[in-house]
Amino acid sequence: MQQIGHFIDGSIVCGTSGRQADVFNPATGEVQAQVALASRAEVDDAVARAAEAQKAWGATNPQKRARVMMAFVRLLNRDMDKLAEALSREHGKTIPDAKGDVQRGLEVVEFCIGAPHLLKGEFTDSAGPGIDMYSMRQPLGVVAGITPFNFPAMIPMWKMAPALACGNAFILKPSERDPSVPMMLAELLKEAGLPDGVLQVVNGDKEAVDAILDNPTIQAVGFVGSTPIAQYIYERGCANGKRVQCFGGAKNHMIIMPDADMDQAADALVGAGYGAAGERCMAISVAVPVGDETADRLIEKLVPRIEKLNVAPYTAGDDVDYGPVVTAAAKENIARLVQSGIDQGAELVVDGRNFTLQGYENGFFVGPHLFDRVTKDMDIYRTEIFGPVLSTVRAQSYEEALSLAMDHEYGNGTAIFTRDGDAARDFANRINIGMVGVNVPIPVPLAYHTFGGWKKSGFGDLNQHGPDAFRFYTRTKTVTSRWPSGIKEGGEFNFKAMD
Repeated sequence: MQQIGHFIDGSIVCGTSGRQADVFNPATGEVQAQVALASRAEVDDAVARAAEAQKAWGATNPQKRARVMMAFVRLLNRDMDKLAEALSREHGKTIPDAKGDVQRGLEVVEFCIGAPHLLKGEFTDSAGPGIDMYSMRQPLGVVAGITPFNFPAMIPMWKMAPALACGNAFILKPSERDPSVPMMLAELLKEAGLPDGVLQVVNGDKEAVDAILDNPTIQAVGFVGSTPIAQYIYERGCANGKRVQCFGGAKNHMIIMPDADMDQAADALVGAGYGAAGERCMAISVAVPVGDETADRLIEKLVPRIEKLNVAPYTAGDDVDYGPVVTAAAKENIARLVQSGIDQGAELVVDGRNFTLQGYENGFFVGPHLFDRVTKDMDIYRTEIFGPVLSTVRAQSYEEALSLAMDHEYGNGTAIFTRDGDAARDFANRINIGMVGVNVPIPVPLAYHTFGGWKKSGFGDLNQHGPDAFRFYTRTKTVTSRWPSGIKEGGEFNFKAMD
């Protein structure tokens, strides 16, 4: 059986804690590998080694660091198929979804090639008599990222690429559920020219997380995952004096106005609600049609599309719409929430409870579900399901639809589908949510903008990627300088004045 260790000082090493976790094939339910779980001592040792390596890396000029990012991009493109296959094998995503995972991370690496420009400071000539002022952005030192299972390529790159481009050393603690791709990324960065020790990958569970949060050498921590854990990491990290950014759960609403193109809206909901088995923080899990007539037309369009979804392992071909969820526990949690929706009075229009796949009966597959007439007091509305379940909440007015999204505790992403520019503009201006789509179902910003939610979807002042990432991973130093004048009246230079 494959054994997955850690990536320390440029090499893959075995764990020494004696603890391991199983890595499953989600399609079959079988254990396909075991991953080492780092002890606190292993994490502390990796951090100490990273701190030594960071000294030379931080002193390397930004252009040379950017060249490592350039080489990394070339290698990511070279190994795209290999990375996607490994990702699909451990996570269960289709190959196109897995390639998209890698691609969206790659785009952030491309943005980081601009580090020399993004790290430029400011300069004021003659701020006072003979006084100049300037600022510089300097690396924090050693920083860390704790990343989730649902994007094992993209989010590690979102975290480590800007951190490394800024001159920091980086400690990556990926999800223990699908650790192979982060290890592969570390090897590619070494091949790209990153010095040994600047990137350390420690696989682990809560013991490794707490070691990262408590280690005094680590200056900043980034996290993506569920809201309860995001809040825990934020509070413990801040209490230990660290700079922390944490992104949590979501319950993304899509408002469908009566004038919307209903075919476009239905296609968008199917892709955004069921793609990647709903295991996306930007998945649309709540459809809010305005008016019963709009709702009836929408449901009529949705049902045949959902019933035609091809749920299968990624190995079944390019026409697979989505694969299994990541673990048996995730499957059980989805089933529990679906049953709660039925018990609390929602109408189950498309029932995926009895879905089975011949030859994969032990896999973690979940059939697609569509609920109608969901109300905001139901568990399926309040809770992030993280599965292929779409809830329809009927609103009788635009204002009611707006208030549903605004009153929910999560504020990650939202969308409106309409032909009315005034309604779209009003929605974008008033909504208290971090990322907004207008006729775009999954409004994930491109790499040169920042990504982040509001309310209980985000903790911290700065977002991921874009300019915010370079602010998060550096601290600003401002210098005020004054030099004694050596110029006499009449323009003659006085060398003695400079002695």
